[in-house]
Amino acid sequence: MSLAVVHTRARLGIDAPEVTVETHLSPGLPGLSIVGLPEAAVRESKDRVRSAIINSNFDFPTRRITINLAPADLPKEGGRFDLAIALGILAASGQIPPETLHNKEFLGELALSGELRPVLGLLPASIASTHKNRTIFVPYENGDEAALPNKASVIAATSLLDVCGYLMGNKASTLHPQPSRALPASLNVSRPSADMADVKAQHQAKRALEIAAAGGHSLLMSGPPGTGKTMLASRLPGILPPLTEDEALEVAAIASITLGNTCAEHNWCSRPFRNPHHTASAVALVGGGSNPRPGEISLAHRGVLFLDELPEFDRRVLEVLREPLESGEIMISRAAQQVKYPASFQLIAAMNPCPCGYHGDPSGRCHCNPEHIKRYRNKLSGPLMDRIDLHITVPVVPHAELRRTHQPAETSQTVQQRVCFARNKQSQRQGKANFLLNSQDIEKYCPLSEQNQLLLEQAAEKLALSARAFHRILRVARTIADLEDSADIQQSQLMEALSYRPRFTSL
Repeated sequence: MSLAVVHTRARLGIDAPEVTVETHLSPGLPGLSIVGLPEAAVRESKDRVRSAIINSNFDFPTRRITINLAPADLPKEGGRFDLAIALGILAASGQIPPETLHNKEFLGELALSGELRPVLGLLPASIASTHKNRTIFVPYENGDEAALPNKASVIAATSLLDVCGYLMGNKASTLHPQPSRALPASLNVSRPSADMADVKAQHQAKRALEIAAAGGHSLLMSGPPGTGKTMLASRLPGILPPLTEDEALEVAAIASITLGNTCAEHNWCSRPFRNPHHTASAVALVGGGSNPRPGEISLAHRGVLFLDELPEFDRRVLEVLREPLESGEIMISRAAQQVKYPASFQLIAAMNPCPCGYHGDPSGRCHCNPEHIKRYRNKLSGPLMDRIDLHITVPVVPHAELRRTHQPAETSQTVQQRVCFARNKQSQRQGKANFLLNSQDIEKYCPLSEQNQLLLEQAAEKLALSARAFHRILRVARTIADLEDSADIQQSQLMEALSYRPRFTSL
């Protein structure tokens, strides 16, 4: 047989489109050509494959070899196609039975010795092959990662020779199916060490953090240095609801294409917490580059993006957050391709009240003049601030309060139970979290009595609230009502939601 077909997967964002490797052997001068929009690393695979085949004790055909990577208009990059190309050559030359390649997919980079090396972004390929009910052959180092999806059929191999031996039914082969490591959707693995019980005092801040977790709302904390803003933010992942299996796979897929084989069993169900430095560029935050890669907002998908020292970020960098905050995704366009990455993150930000950080401190140590304070706060645009649901002040805790023996504080697990209760109510009522409610949903699920409607209208006029802020207040009030197991929004709940909006002149 002079024609063989092998299936593999390319990488496009967090998707893994199928690629068919067609190998044809024909008479003529010996040579190997690869077509189908291969990039440099793919074109170089001819040399790796040739050496790997010879060093695995197979014969490299002395014929004209043409390899087509279909579809032809999909860019192909990296060494992930090496194994499929080598098997195509061996099958086309009759050295392995072509029928053994049916209903299977192969990914892996070949060393000159024939050993398999791990590849970046293998998890999306494993997910896609599972949907096709195919067995996927991967390098041994990628085995745990590929086995994360439930019902995945994975064979982890160390070399080309081992793969061929397994395909030909060699009982001496050391290869065995990789057991699936998928965890039950309801399992909450490895609770983070940062616990809410460690936070002393700051009752309003802890209340705001609970509301933010219960409804998926964004939060801005303002206060002097050392009041616990970072400490509070780092405890938000511990009170968020556990990831479902599908959500965990989304998070792991983004980590797979960015960080490589880091999806260990002990942490793959944990919500991400990203804390980029304020010197980060727009590309680092949203993603990009000539070969588009995910940024911090995508790495924080289904988790928390914490921006400390918010005004110190470049204003143009912060402005790129406006669209993903609304849409939950980011589109990166380049001349060659357009890639979409998920970016459904929860924004938690912290800032000081002035450049020195001590404006309003009773000690009077702040010497910033009003012009400096205004310039400092004006680094944050109105549209961005309008998109943040909760604004709170985190005051200084007296030293005596820190040393005082308190009653045992609530743990993250206790708070998480209330958060999960509120999220379950939202799921049963509208099928999504409150922060995702659109204007039609708000009219349906956030009705107000005439008295409360009048109160909200008067507050909106006094605070000069935009229509967006008006709707965000209703979403927050709905979340507070869910935490208190209230069917309707009460006046006290509406007043609390209003208290989390800043006055128009305060920022």
